[in-house]
Amino acid sequence: MTPNDSNTGKRRGELRDQPRTTDSLTTTATPTVLPEPSPDRARWLALAIVMTAAFMDLVDVTIVNIAIPSIQRSAHASVSQIQWITAGYALAFAAALITGGRLGDIHGRKRLFLIGVGGFTLASALCGFAANPEMLVASRILQGGMAAMMVPQVLSIVHATFPAHERGKVFGLFGAVVGLGAVSGPLLGALLTEWNLSGLEWRPIFLINLPVGVLAWILGRRFITESKAPKALKLDLVGVALVSLGLLMLLYPLTRGRELGWPLWGYLCMAGAVVVFAALVSYEKRKAARDGSPLVELSLFRVKSFAAGIAVQTVFGVALGIFFLVWTLYMQIGLGWSPLRAGLTGVPFSLAVSTAAGMSVQKLVPRFGRKVLQAGALVMAAGVLLYLWEAHRYGLAIASWQMALPLVVMGAGMGLIVAPLTDAVLSEVPREHAGSASGLINTVQQMGNALGLGLVSVVFFGEIGDRLAPAQVGPAFVHAFQHALWWVAGIMGAIFLLMSALPKRPAPHEEAAEPDLPALEREPELVP
Repeated sequence: MTPNDSNTGKRRGELRDQPRTTDSLTTTATPTVLPEPSPDRARWLALAIVMTAAFMDLVDVTIVNIAIPSIQRSAHASVSQIQWITAGYALAFAAALITGGRLGDIHGRKRLFLIGVGGFTLASALCGFAANPEMLVASRILQGGMAAMMVPQVLSIVHATFPAHERGKVFGLFGAVVGLGAVSGPLLGALLTEWNLSGLEWRPIFLINLPVGVLAWILGRRFITESKAPKALKLDLVGVALVSLGLLMLLYPLTRGRELGWPLWGYLCMAGAVVVFAALVSYEKRKAARDGSPLVELSLFRVKSFAAGIAVQTVFGVALGIFFLVWTLYMQIGLGWSPLRAGLTGVPFSLAVSTAAGMSVQKLVPRFGRKVLQAGALVMAAGVLLYLWEAHRYGLAIASWQMALPLVVMGAGMGLIVAPLTDAVLSEVPREHAGSASGLINTVQQMGNALGLGLVSVVFFGEIGDRLAPAQVGPAFVHAFQHALWWVAGIMGAIFLLMSALPKRPAPHEEAAEPDLPALEREPELVP
């Protein structure tokens, strides 16, 4: 095995006498530090595969919204069924994320990734060939559950496959993919819907996943190296039940609240979710003390960078949940733009996010540390305020090119945050808990998005009257959009303050020693 540097060479020297097997995991006997993953050449192919799967999920989250009118018209779906086509995916995804991450730790991240990709592809086919709205809703719920098996493994595989000093570059690429996926979904959905390929109308937005998913499964099986937690963990079924129940009690009322008129049971359900989460924390503490195999690894929250990053990630999700839904409604209903025009308008944002994300981790964060993330929050807030000013100045006459500048500024700010934030959250997490940590990251992000979507009823629809004449729709939506942007700007200010709890400088990209763990409980070495 070729060493990456002199320190790595010394560590590898300590392991030279240990037996090795090809394409397998070999446990070291007496290491003094946690060994790094082997820098095999296939790791970059593996990265491309898992990034493609992550992009597929990110696009699928947003691609459906643009095709909702077509689905409602051709499938004769009711308002409630349309709601569940989007909400069913989100609920299944959020409820199973932590479980998916832990299953990867137990049974192997490669294995769970392949199961998730295969199931996601199958569910996409069922969505595309759905015979009625009921089948489409059920297939979307299955698709969300399979995404929860697939997505947590992405960061876990990166964390377990790449040497620590390379992860900054990798997380920069991950941030670029996140940025590209953020706006590519609506654009791709608009193109596929308007093209009406073979008279299939909205169905290609799901069927496009089939060739991508099959290819990812075949290449993933060949090039991804298996890894899992070094201890023989067991799935915490009580923890699974409590997490799922708590998330459903929180997210279901938020998702359906506006449609149902915010009934009392919804508020009671959300309050009850707090009690369920408290019971989960208490149970997980006892579970960890009893057999060391909890679903949620609470010890992760003793890592300052992880706890602070999780808080930032949650609040950031709220801001994104508000903005993207409100922005779509503003352009398509308020301004009366076509789905294709709305999708093309977002291209500058996507390009700015991808560019800034790549620069932030590779060049800026190593030099300026936490200040880069804080600058990102301020830049994004400035872009929101600039957008607000233009929306007020131009009103219904605003053009796509006039939105380009605020969108570029907002995208640059988001790019400065997304990639280094992921790195900050996971940089000090032991690899044996990578799956649990990744599941938590994605779960709190989904919770933040759900909270943001719930707030849309207050900050956007609350500013729009119940009965509007056709001539009143445009001005009402423009006014509500401006009101919502004030909220987004305020949330970005709160994120700036929360970021002060992050480490001032990025953690050195090398594995930390863990003297409290017995040798046989350390992360196994990945051998090419």
